[in-house]
Amino acid sequence: MKYARNLWTVGAMIVLSLTAWAEEAHPILAIGSPAPNFELPGIDGAVHKLSDYSASPVLVVIFTCNHCPIAQMYERRLAQLSADYKDRGVSVVAIEPNDPKAITIDELDSSDISDSLEEMKVRAEYKHLTYPYLYDGETQSVTEAYGPQATPHAFVFDSERRLRYEGRVDNSYRSELVKTHEVRDAIDALLAHQDPAVKHTGVFGCSTKWKEKHAAQVEALRKIEAQPVKLEMASAADLKKLRINAEKKMLLVSFWATWCGSCLHEFPEVEDTFRMYSVRDFELVTVSANMPDEKESVMRVLQKMHATSRNLLFDSSDTAALQAAFDPTWESAVPYTVLIAPDGKILYKKQGSLDVLELRRTILANLPSDYEGFNRYWSEP
Repeated sequence: MKYARNLWTVGAMIVLSLTAWAEEAHPILAIGSPAPNFELPGIDGAVHKLSDYSASPVLVVIFTCNHCPIAQMYERRLAQLSADYKDRGVSVVAIEPNDPKAITIDELDSSDISDSLEEMKVRAEYKHLTYPYLYDGETQSVTEAYGPQATPHAFVFDSERRLRYEGRVDNSYRSELVKTHEVRDAIDALLAHQDPAVKHTGVFGCSTKWKEKHAAQVEALRKIEAQPVKLEMASAADLKKLRINAEKKMLLVSFWATWCGSCLHEFPEVEDTFRMYSVRDFELVTVSANMPDEKESVMRVLQKMHATSRNLLFDSSDTAALQAAFDPTWESAVPYTVLIAPDGKILYKKQGSLDVLELRRTILANLPSDYEGFNRYWSEP
């Protein structure tokens, strides 16, 4: 899984679109323009074309994505929009515009996955999305033609496929604050053979991740690999303190060993999880259950994995005592993964191979955010 951006803090993370640079480099399709053609793969395995929707009196194209928390807040609204107008022949098509290679891993701080086609399928299954969801991240040719500035960004076309409205879906990503419904108003006007009263609004959400940003992802990875990898010895007292988690951050503790194949297999995903959420109140500690005299081999693995988290190694060969110091009920093998809230409450515990999506969704459901709806999204089916 690879990267993408979202916004859990309105000031720091939420991106207003329509910046001068974006408008100049990627202009928005002008009102009155014909709908640019598209021929894109969808999550259903089919290739969707503009002509597939020729019979619809109104076509709504909405550029959205997986990783952006603002876009996440609109998934149910898009599903409801599609359902409400289906019997009137209106087609609602969602397009993912972002190039996954242009997304840095810390831009995934509010998502479980990134924006590739395969990850779109994962999200659709998780959230039971049934509307057409198409992928343009490979070439961005369709995205270039429409010019969406942020996710979500809506384009409403009449029966002759002329653009009659573009901009936001409604006035707020917070459902309880929605007072205007620009897309619905535009659809209703066109179905009544009237001109939409509002033809353009600004959009609010995560900026489109254009292919020009490839270098930023490369540079971000270079900085991660340049960070030092450290290893500390951990006593029983250290492990007891770790379990209490007196810090003010959520703590993920991952027990592993160099001789554990499943540990090594999931190690990169654990580190990626740390890199995704480390900009928030989140910490990762890896604990090797190897013997103290195996420190050199443990360090080799940590360096290979670029493990820039805090890394510990049992300081005694009395493995059972060290296990019991952290968790008296833990009497089995590694991997062993525990997610602990700042108050010491266990949020997630897994003996054996990790379900990384389940873990990430638990993290996102419990990490502090400015809007409870962001947390609710991850705790509701």
